[in-house]
Amino acid sequence: MNPNQTWVITGANRGLGRALTEAALDAGHSVLATVRGTHTLPEHDRLAVHQLDVRQRERAREVVAGAVKEFGRLDVLVNNAGYGLIGAIEEVDEAEAREIIDTDLFGALWLSQAAASIMREQGAGDIVQISTVGAVGTMPTMGLYNAAKWALEGFSEALAAEVRGFGVRVTLAELGGIDTEWATSSMRFSAPHPAYDALRTSLFGTPEVPWPGDGTGGGTSQHDAAAAILAHVADPTDRRLRLLVGDDAPAQVLAAMNNRRRDYKLDPRFVSAGSPSHE
Repeated sequence: MNPNQTWVITGANRGLGRALTEAALDAGHSVLATVRGTHTLPEHDRLAVHQLDVRQRERAREVVAGAVKEFGRLDVLVNNAGYGLIGAIEEVDEAEAREIIDTDLFGALWLSQAAASIMREQGAGDIVQISTVGAVGTMPTMGLYNAAKWALEGFSEALAAEVRGFGVRVTLAELGGIDTEWATSSMRFSAPHPAYDALRTSLFGTPEVPWPGDGTGGGTSQHDAAAAILAHVADPTDRRLRLLVGDDAPAQVLAAMNNRRRDYKLDPRFVSAGSPSHE
């Protein structure tokens, strides 16, 4: 592996994106970090900061090409930019639905297309999609966020098979609970309907949205999460498509998979087709 790689990391001003940027720089790599507006990233001779709204396809292509122009090549793309949305399906309005899909799904698609073109010609590269255990199961009031991440995983699994022969690896980093500001500053809230107050209380301990608190307590540290992703990229023998990140991620994925298996097993054809009979 090239010890001096070029990384493009979106949503790099805070949270996991910032932790990844700092970790990549500390490892000796060069980073083109993208931010939506102003930023507080420190100056560094191997860091370039570009403004990018990931929803803009042509601008995404320009930024990815800019990494090659500035640093000579593109080794790693991390699609980290995105946000969460709390809202029961009935509560989410059209603008909210379109915006989260444009950002969390199409933003990653536009950047993946741009990076795949360059990496295919190079014959090497890594595309890392920041996903979630919520792309395996779902959670009430997070349906549109889950939908965006399920779709992200769908196209990424296809992409992984399409570019593997060109030496390009695609990874879905499925995050569990990470100690960042995602639950507050990166969370949006639909206008609540009182019919769902009891549900919100059972899930979050309060019917209020936005909820009180700073949203940074508990979960795997963002620095440990960044270290896990860097270690995966650094190991060319690790061919996992799905990388579980976070102490609670395996248990959450297992619970979601067991729920799905139980549902499928209600169809007798599922068992007769050769599925395992144990729970």
